[in-house]
Amino acid sequence: MKKERIMGTKRWFYWLSIGVILILVYKFLDNFSGIGKWLLNLLSILTPFLAGILIAYILYIPCKKIEQLLKSRKIKHTRGISITIVYLLAILVIALIIKFIIPIMVQSVMDLVENIQSYYNSIVAEEYNSEISPWLQNNVLKPIVEYTQKINFEEMFTPDMIKTYLSSAFGAVKTIVNIFISFICSVYIIAQRESIVDFINKLAKSTMTKKGYNRFTKYFTSGNQIFFKFISSQVIDALVVAIISSIAMAIIGVKYALLLGAFIGIANLIPYFGAIVGVAIAVIITLLTGGLKQAVIMAVVVIILQQIDANIINPRITSSRLKISPLLVIFAVTIGGAYFGVIGMFIAVPIATLIKLVIDDFIMEKLKESSNDTVKVRSDENDEIKK
Repeated sequence: MKKERIMGTKRWFYWLSIGVILILVYKFLDNFSGIGKWLLNLLSILTPFLAGILIAYILYIPCKKIEQLLKSRKIKHTRGISITIVYLLAILVIALIIKFIIPIMVQSVMDLVENIQSYYNSIVAEEYNSEISPWLQNNVLKPIVEYTQKINFEEMFTPDMIKTYLSSAFGAVKTIVNIFISFICSVYIIAQRESIVDFINKLAKSTMTKKGYNRFTKYFTSGNQIFFKFISSQVIDALVVAIISSIAMAIIGVKYALLLGAFIGIANLIPYFGAIVGVAIAVIITLLTGGLKQAVIMAVVVIILQQIDANIINPRITSSRLKISPLLVIFAVTIGGAYFGVIGMFIAVPIATLIKLVIDDFIMEKLKESSNDTVKVRSDENDEIKK
């Protein structure tokens, strides 16, 4: 069957898939809003499991390295020991962040909000008028100050707001439970990774032809490598950027250096746009708290650090760059952010890379078939001439 050869699946699975797809399309068009809500609810339910997969991706390499080290020393139960060590270290790091870094950042945010009016008054004072243009004052600094002035701390503790806080507290409990589920899922994924891959392998082999199975194996392996390298490298790189940016700004004397450095690192997770937005907001806050001279110095230093990261640090963290056009990256990040928010912007690049790989292979295959057909036609024409 031609369809079977093209799709690479067995006949029964092909027609079953077509039937399921037709039913889903019909139900989606018949009840668009209901299906949309159902998909959102499904995504909310699956969030802990998806987070568990992400955690497993990030912690897989250290677990594997420790496991290999333990095996070389002929220690028993290497996998369980390696997982225990890595997760204890991860929990320790999170605990240290919660104890020492989070309180400083919270205090910095509260201090910034409470004193932003005085920062604005000083920046637009007589002695700074020659340094700060009226356009910058009216279109950048003034809207920020007006927004923060609307925050009334007394209104935050009314009975209605307290009810809202209690509701948020229950939501926080649910979040903690989801985080616990995510960690448990990630442990099982790392511990049973061979069994999971073997199951997927057997399922694919039982539903696909040999050609389709080979193609699936190729894309599954490539996709796994793309996601693993991108996600793990971006997280590590963001941490490095946050640390060096915080240290550099602390040396310069920038106020809220830790807060701004952490924000730049987190923003750096989003390709292209993240670095620009992170630095721009950090410059505006530095302009308010330290004046134009300090803001310019901070901007120059951070931009230099960003270039060092992009050309030296990030390539070393990522063993091989994703071969994808910057235009396609911008397009993917825009589409991902429009439909799936910040998470969509984060995962858009590896998904676009995998789609590009599939399309490139399809084009090459069709060009090869076209070339073979041309050669065959010419051969037939030569045979006719000889006759």
